[in-house]
Amino acid sequence: MPRLSFTKTSHPCIRMLSATILPYLDMQIIHSPTQLSEQCRTWRKAGETICLVPTMGYYHAGHEDLMAHGRRLADRLVVSLFVNPTQFGPNEDLAAYPRDPARDAAIAERIGADVLYMPTPGDMYAEDHATWVDVPEMGHQLCGISRPVHFRGVCTVVLKLFNITGADVAVFGEKDWQQQAILRRMVRDLNVPVRIETRATVREKDGLALSSRNVYLTPEEREQAPQIRKALLLAQKLAQAGETSVRRLRESVLVYWAEHLTLGRLDYLSIVDPENLAPLSEITGPALMACAVRMGKARLIDNILLRP
Repeated sequence: MPRLSFTKTSHPCIRMLSATILPYLDMQIIHSPTQLSEQCRTWRKAGETICLVPTMGYYHAGHEDLMAHGRRLADRLVVSLFVNPTQFGPNEDLAAYPRDPARDAAIAERIGADVLYMPTPGDMYAEDHATWVDVPEMGHQLCGISRPVHFRGVCTVVLKLFNITGADVAVFGEKDWQQQAILRRMVRDLNVPVRIETRATVREKDGLALSSRNVYLTPEEREQAPQIRKALLLAQKLAQAGETSVRRLRESVLVYWAEHLTLGRLDYLSIVDPENLAPLSEITGPALMACAVRMGKARLIDNILLRP
């Protein structure tokens, strides 16, 4: 595998942010993993608990909900803001991913974060980084089919954040159901002493799941995007009425999208066990329908529990 090429000056605007806004914030902005680790160690020695909310920034109401919940869970709240390069494939939107660190810092401070951790790739990965964390059985399906390195990057960076902070609890959103399921398995298998909590997906009034990538949508795509959720609700209604065939439930969604989501291109639509993500052919217990739809530059994911 080629060596990673990250430098301390990858995003100099992040370095400048502390000097620009720190005088106005009670919140600390930390870039160094060593400094963050020392701060968290001081809190733990004082008997204080720590909640971690990992993010990639460009905050919306969904991120605010995660942070507000985290604020209630522990004495100290650490929010990480890091667009993690190792979870992006070679043809994905790493360079174009939306960023607004000054606005994000103001939001995190308003909600009550004690620390906003804003490392660069060079802070998080050595030039000769060679250690990865993977849960292949769960990570190479659903989103992992078209994003084969994604969850390896997610697991690696999140475990690094757990190690740096020693967090007691971490908060994730249900929109990324596969992610939180994989992280739960990682924490269990590696005996990481952190509790994972999830929050329900925050949505627009028309049902579209909030996502930083929604800014990519054209007005026409944005008008159709809520049809993703409406089709999932249709499948849920059918399942709750007694339909157990995965094939028929998928067909009902695909037929609906063919009529109402003409600007979308299906990435995947699957029905799986909510805990281990194993594909189902018949619904006999808990079942999750998950999907990804590409609309122009945006790749939108969503999911719904057909049966809790």
